[in-house]
Formats: sequence, structure tokens, C-alpha cells
Amino acid sequence: MLKIAVPNKGSLAEDAAGMLRAAGYHQRWDPKDLVLTDEANGIEFYYLRPRDIATYVGEGTLDLGITGRDMLLESSAQAREILPLGFGGTRFRFARPVGSAIDPENLNGTRIATSYPGLVKRYLDSKGCDARLISLDGAVESAIRLGVADMIADVVQTGSTLKKASLEVFGEVLLASEAILIEGQNHESTPGMEQLIARLSGVIVARDYVMVDFDVPQDCLEATTALAPGLEGPTVSPLAKQGWCAVRTLVPKKGHQALMDSLWAAGARAILVTQVSAARL
Repeated sequence: MLKIAVPNKGSLAEDAAGMLRAAGYHQRWDPKDLVLTDEANGIEFYYLRPRDIATYVGEGTLDLGITGRDMLLESSAQAREILPLGFGGTRFRFARPVGSAIDPENLNGTRIATSYPGLVKRYLDSKGCDARLISLDGAVESAIRLGVADMIADVVQTGSTLKKASLEVFGEVLLASEAILIEGQNHESTPGMEQLIARLSGVIVARDYVMVDFDVPQDCLEATTALAPGLEGPTVSPLAKQGWCAVRTLVPKKGHQALMDSLWAAGARAILVTQVSAARL
């Protein structure tokens, strides 16, 4: 039975569970459950701290895991990324007090507070910087005000937390992170793993498309299907109303509202847009 680690809480947990459900897998309803067995799909899900998942997968205890790219790199575990999942996007940045003279080109001698010392050290080493790292377990924004550090390095989503602490980001992005599927570096692929990857990939692809249905007079059919040709062509069926057709076609999600405007202007009526939860294209 395939064993997969899933975040038990935090920003990745809800989206990871939702994606797995969309892919056809059972997920826990009680947040206190630590293990869930999906007998129909031959999988056991283990709900763990996101920071620990890479370690379990790297040690071979679990086959696969969902975690953040930043957490994988920070762990130095013997695990590798096999599929970006498209949610939980963050950027890892340096931040300093507003108006500070700290130079992003010369961080030598500075004190940097962070919850990701391994990740930051690798970056500093690559730049030849000699800075002192202050390792903290979260809430690093307070380190400057309390005199522990001169600047911080942390995950940035909206930046609102930094603004409240009178901090500003500076310098280049250290890392663009998102949720990823990982496996052990020496792990061999199995049919169950391949199926999981195919299903998750189908959910990812589906996010970029919507299904459009509309009715159209026969003499407007060519113009409307030219606007929405689909992938291998639209599905066209005759309606009970003489001279009318029903059309179904898959179109990119981006710009679908503008497409509806164009279809209406071209003679289409009863235009419906449906979200796609999974696809194999």
C-alpha cells in the first residue's frame, strides 16, 4: 500500500486535501485524525507537520509527500521534487527596517534572524557573504525590535505582516516556493505512484480550462465555433428547435468572460460556463 505524507495544518493543509479529493482520493474530515486509509485506491495518508514531511520521505519511511519547496530545501533531506502543485505560492525575501541603510550587495557583518537557517546559509555562501545567522522558530519580525538582529529572512506572501512591523523587503528573491510533491531520491516508481501523479496532473491542468455550452442558430455555427474551437473540435448536436444546435467546447479559463461576450455577439444564446475539476488532455 502506498504511503503518502500530507500537511496536517497550516496554509498548505486545506489546499492539499482539496486537491487530493479532486483527484479522487478520500481525505480526513476530523482534523485530529493522524492516519487515513483509502482502501479503494490502495493508499495510506499520514498527516504530519509540513516541516517534517521531507525527512520522513527522504528516510524512505513514506513513499511520497506534499510539502513546500522551501521546507524541502531547508531540510536537506534525501528527497526530490517531482511535481509542482500550483498552490501555496510564496517568496523568500530579506527584510530590513524601513529607511535602513543595509546594503543588499554587502551583508557582511549583519545579523540575520530566520526560521530557515539552512536555506539562508546556502544563499549567503553562494554570494560570499559573511553574516551571522540567528535561528528562531517563527515570528522573526520581532527580532529586530528586540535587538536580536539587524534584518530578517522570511517567507513573504502579502507583505502585510512586515508592514505592521515597519519592515520592507529588499534585494533579490532568495527562493520562489510553492506546494510540491516529493519522493525519496532512491525511491523506485510504482503503478500507484504513477496513477497519483497522473491524477494530480489532471487536476492542475483542469484549473486552466472551463467547459462552455451554448445554443446557436445553424447559420451562426461556423462563426461561433471559430471563436471557441476546443482542443480536437467542439461537440455539436442538433436541438429540437428547428435550425438550432447545441455546442460544447473546452476553452482556456483565462479570458472566458470576454469569449462569452464574443459568442453572444456572434449569435450564441444560453451560454453556460462550468468549472472543470479534473482533466486528461
